[in-house]
Amino acid sequence: MPEELAYNGKILNVDLSSGEATPETLDDQFYKDYLGGYGIGARILFDRIPVGADPLGPDNVLGLVPGLLTGTPIFGNRFQAVCKSPSTGGWGDANCGGDFGPYLKFAGWDGIFMSGISDKPVFILIDDDKVTIEDASDYWGMGAIEVEKKFKDVYGKKTSVACIGPSGEKLSLISGICNDHGRLAARSGVGAVMGSKKVKAVVVKSTRQMIQQHDKEARGLMKESLDAFSAPLRDFFRTFGTTGITAGSAHSGDSPVQNWGGVGQEVFKDVDGLQGPVVNELMDKHYACWHCPLACGAESVASENPQYPYPHHTHRPEYETMASFGTMNLSNNLDMLIYANHLCNEYGLDTIGAGGVISFAIECFENGLITKEDTEGIDLRWSNDDAIIEMLHQIGKREGFGEVLADGIKPAAEKIGEASLAYATHVGGQELPMHDPKLQPEFFTTYKLDPTPARHTQYEGASRFGGPEYPAAPEDFKDYENRGGHHKGASEYMHVVNATGMCQFIMMTAPTERFPEWVNQVTGWDLTGDDLQASGERIANLRMAFTVREGDNPKERFVPARLWGGGDTQQKVGPLAGVTLDIETMENDFLNACGWDTETCVPSRSKLEELGLKDVADALAV
Repeated sequence: MPEELAYNGKILNVDLSSGEATPETLDDQFYKDYLGGYGIGARILFDRIPVGADPLGPDNVLGLVPGLLTGTPIFGNRFQAVCKSPSTGGWGDANCGGDFGPYLKFAGWDGIFMSGISDKPVFILIDDDKVTIEDASDYWGMGAIEVEKKFKDVYGKKTSVACIGPSGEKLSLISGICNDHGRLAARSGVGAVMGSKKVKAVVVKSTRQMIQQHDKEARGLMKESLDAFSAPLRDFFRTFGTTGITAGSAHSGDSPVQNWGGVGQEVFKDVDGLQGPVVNELMDKHYACWHCPLACGAESVASENPQYPYPHHTHRPEYETMASFGTMNLSNNLDMLIYANHLCNEYGLDTIGAGGVISFAIECFENGLITKEDTEGIDLRWSNDDAIIEMLHQIGKREGFGEVLADGIKPAAEKIGEASLAYATHVGGQELPMHDPKLQPEFFTTYKLDPTPARHTQYEGASRFGGPEYPAAPEDFKDYENRGGHHKGASEYMHVVNATGMCQFIMMTAPTERFPEWVNQVTGWDLTGDDLQASGERIANLRMAFTVREGDNPKERFVPARLWGGGDTQQKVGPLAGVTLDIETMENDFLNACGWDTETCVPSRSKLEELGLKDVADALAV
């Protein structure tokens, strides 16, 4: 074993009801089986959260868990928030970059797990091995970016802060957990869970590192791997980030338009203002998550538009944000889009959820289901940029009609009425991401059947990592046969990427056949690609076991017809004209490939025992 490892061998348990913080050691085999991130999280939460626990109650457990490679020279910087989701009632997780994951590892912890509920607002202060629970009354109500600056003023610039904004405090189900002035673990309602526990922030200081600067072998492997990156894709990400695909996606059929009801080439013709070079004109400098070699982010100059006054160093919006507020709402106003991104970061809101629920509300307004009387005078129509911002403020503050929208589309539709279901673009309580599965069919089964619904980052079809060669997807995107084996392998691959703390964009550009070598270099293990794939499959089955145990059957989830081209929603023009997915074939093919029941999604006993999860099979009574 090398002297320095990628993991510390311990996690921190915090009982907010009693105010106790206790360490817990984990053995090496635990890391080999579950790697890190939500791999560790899924195992721990399955064991600790009682069946039927209230997601916003004391029995839910919120974990912040860095990946196995996070904080090492081998490309790792991400962490995951894990919990029982208040949005779906089943498994919940959210992925995030920035610097919080590395700092938590440096302080000596491979995760922090919070249970109970504090009787007052608190923050958890971690100073290496010293952990205290402090009064956060003076910080309650502050924006996420604002409060991070306050904590850094007090504890120093070499401090990382994971915090919630006002939306998390008000238990908005589309709120997330923020770090690095605007990087959000945004989905599954994790911000509401943190708010329900009265935790404003986790503040981390550290004097250590995982792998010291003198570790020439690890850094040498990293630099050698960098030389083999795909240069065109690497350079594209460095130059434009994900924003570079927005304009093209609006017309290719990838990006949804007008709340999934329109065709970009027909109703959103002018995309010039969303082009990558145009966006970059308003940027001041590049941004990278902790030690990331891609540096796909950027930070803005200060706005010169008093209507949309985003500050200097506002993060450049990602593609999902540009589409959810732009193509979905028929807006190409770049100042508004950057400002909306800033407001979501300050309120602590998921940009997919916030942009999506506003699009839903606009369509309801356009069709007379809500009126100006409901919105307190806001003329909530397509392309009305000022109205979008006004409603975003109301959602963040949970005021006015924002109270109706603050928990996302599903609860809003229940309040507005049955007629609004025609415009309700969510799956299982989560707003849809900005990639149309009619163009990439695996996204449909991902959005519907993954334990975390409507999650585009659970599938990446183009990558390999030295593991078993799972089948390739059919080349014709209108061919719906024989996709299950490919989808199973590709989704398990993404579990390995996420659990190790790697960025999906790194994995899209890197020589991924060296993945086992990267892991073994900083752990002393001798895992093969097959071993890693088995860990990915184990994580997949644990996540699904948790969600079905809680009564969330993915097969029975609500799915809007617009997602798959059903009935009169089939598009008549554009690149997706005439496309209707064969959803039954795809769903059954995927579930059979995974060894999950095609009606209940429950993993089979044989599959669970094959993966060393006999206790999980017993708990599910299969």
